[in-house]
Amino acid sequence: MTALAAAALAWIAGGQALLGRVDPALAIPVLMLPMLILAWRQREEVGAVRFRAPFLVLVFLAIVQALLAIALAGTIPWLQLLLAALAGGAAALVADTLFRWRAGHGFLPWLAAVVLVVGWFGAGHVWLSALYRPSAAPAGSPAVTMLTGLPLRWSGGGDITAIIAGGVRDDLALVRLESTGPVSLVDSLVDQVPPPGGALFVAHPRALAPRELVAIDAFVRGGGRVVVLADALSGWPARYPLGDPRNPPVTSLLAPLLDHWGITLDAAPVAEIAALPVDVDGARLRLFSAGRFDGLPPQCLAYAGRRIARCRIGKGDAWLVGDADLLFYPLWRPLVPGAAHLRQADTMEWLSARLWRGSGQGWLRPVWIRIRAT
Repeated sequence: MTALAAAALAWIAGGQALLGRVDPALAIPVLMLPMLILAWRQREEVGAVRFRAPFLVLVFLAIVQALLAIALAGTIPWLQLLLAALAGGAAALVADTLFRWRAGHGFLPWLAAVVLVVGWFGAGHVWLSALYRPSAAPAGSPAVTMLTGLPLRWSGGGDITAIIAGGVRDDLALVRLESTGPVSLVDSLVDQVPPPGGALFVAHPRALAPRELVAIDAFVRGGGRVVVLADALSGWPARYPLGDPRNPPVTSLLAPLLDHWGITLDAAPVAEIAALPVDVDGARLRLFSAGRFDGLPPQCLAYAGRRIARCRIGKGDAWLVGDADLLFYPLWRPLVPGAAHLRQADTMEWLSARLWRGSGQGWLRPVWIRIRAT
């Protein structure tokens, strides 16, 4: 019964069901409670007998978690299983020590047990957040040159007076990117091309002059790396009245560039009105009304039902995403701000890994429940 309760705690209180994941590591913060229950029941036992039940519970929990991972994710997260087993063993030792210490002294062991459960829960989440936190760009990495029409800079204000009064509040997507590595927001690429070794991030920009499109094409064909967000029908919230040029573009204005690369972007079906999880190279992304690249040349690989593509353009590498809403904070935010292990998607980690070499990977990675291809 205790073993089943431990598995249920991992699935529900650990966040696995809510996040759509089967990470055994998410069970760590809730392991102290079942270990305390077992220690109290075994407090009269002597020698190694006291640890038989905790051992069997941890073995059962590891088997259940491994079976869930195989059935739902198609993998066995050995490192996470090992960490959960070690943490469970440590919890069992602490719980046994507590109930053998002054076992007959009234409420003190119970008060200590409550403190242990709460403290272990908090410390477990802090530890997991550190293990899942993606690595930053290596020191000295060149800045990513970013060209966008999305309201990422000073997103909190309506005009310059409001900005001054409320302070500069960048969009959380930009804050997250800048916490990974240097970012240079530019208005034009003609005189502000990416530095040597740097990447280009073209995120649903406003209308570009022909020479700017030529600059993007030349950069990629010369061996550059680019990530392009081109949304046929963006769902990014408009802060100003319809038609106000300060709003982000409703549709992609990169058609001339995509046509030059032999790529066609079509709008998403009208029925797609909810966030859509997709998997790309093991990373979970969440899209919203994403367009499809229905015309792709042979040098392109399609992902997620042709909503994402990777193309070889000349000597360069281009990732194309038919969704500007990929950056919209509600689609990728963690359940608790700053808690990397409770994230709903790998969006920012996936982007970071493509914009800065050697970034975006944590010690642990989410084990996502597989989704059906769409």
